[in-house]
Amino acid sequence: MGVMKTSDKLVDEKMIVAEAEKALAEIANIRKEVGKVIFGQESVIEQTLLAVLSGGHALLVGVPGLAKTKLVTTLATVLGLNSSRIQFTPDLMPSDILGSEVMDQDENGRRSFRFVAGPIFTQLLMADEINRASPRTQSALLQAMQEYHVTVAGQRNDLPQPFHVLATQNPLEQEGTYPLPEAQLDRFLMQVDVGYPELAAERQILLETTGLDEAEARAVIDAAKLQDIQHLIRQMPVSEKVVDAILSLVRSARPGNGNAATDKNVAWGPGPRAGQSLMLCARARALYDGRLAPSIDDIVALAEPVLQHRMALTFAARAEGMSVRDVISSLVKQIKG
Repeated sequence: MGVMKTSDKLVDEKMIVAEAEKALAEIANIRKEVGKVIFGQESVIEQTLLAVLSGGHALLVGVPGLAKTKLVTTLATVLGLNSSRIQFTPDLMPSDILGSEVMDQDENGRRSFRFVAGPIFTQLLMADEINRASPRTQSALLQAMQEYHVTVAGQRNDLPQPFHVLATQNPLEQEGTYPLPEAQLDRFLMQVDVGYPELAAERQILLETTGLDEAEARAVIDAAKLQDIQHLIRQMPVSEKVVDAILSLVRSARPGNGNAATDKNVAWGPGPRAGQSLMLCARARALYDGRLAPSIDDIVALAEPVLQHRMALTFAARAEGMSVRDVISSLVKQIKG
């Protein structure tokens, strides 16, 4: 491969800047359109969109009735993606998600198997109340979320592109829930905590959603446009300073790396996938904010949603009433310096 000339590099940079400006306008339109239907919850909308723009999956955690499902269906419409929804229940089987082989018989009496695709063959999959299904069924999603294909009866079946899983989970220790295995949690780029709306937003919800007319979102981009934005995000430059901040944050969250508080309070810490997620999401957040390169502030803002589901506290730390968020916020203070 030849060495890139300076003039080529400049053309390349100009092209990226021009594409970024186009993407900025599209992201602004997406935000506006989602805002017509989902009131308040700016950080929830931001984090969920960042996960999709970064090409990943998100886990939305919150009590029932906070419009988690509505947000996912709205995003599917606005991003122009085809979507399907699976309501996870204790009796759901892996074949209910992936699909199954059925036997066909032709007019000559010859029998053959035919694959009937399950609801996972879509661009945006809503996995509703994912922690209500058995571990066996939850793990049916694992291969799909990581490898973008599923294997049924020994045959590989590729999923459509792009493919995103937006899962919802209720945090309450309710009847009939199974905790998600760590391996599955790590597949989610971000865990988005959905809280109660602010007073002004709740007033707007009351007034706008109980009349005859409810606002409806429309498509702003399509799947091909979304893939262009995802590709652009991977090309955005990241400064050495930001890379160092990511490494120092992720490594300081692991026991045995010289951080006394982590050694005392953390049972296991985030793996390399956490750093990859921070790199991608920081670039996406910069673009979301109208900037062409990520800063330390992006890492600070994303530390909690990217790290909180990738680490666990020791029994002693939990007994003292400490939470993973407390640990993350004290680590973040160190990178802010």
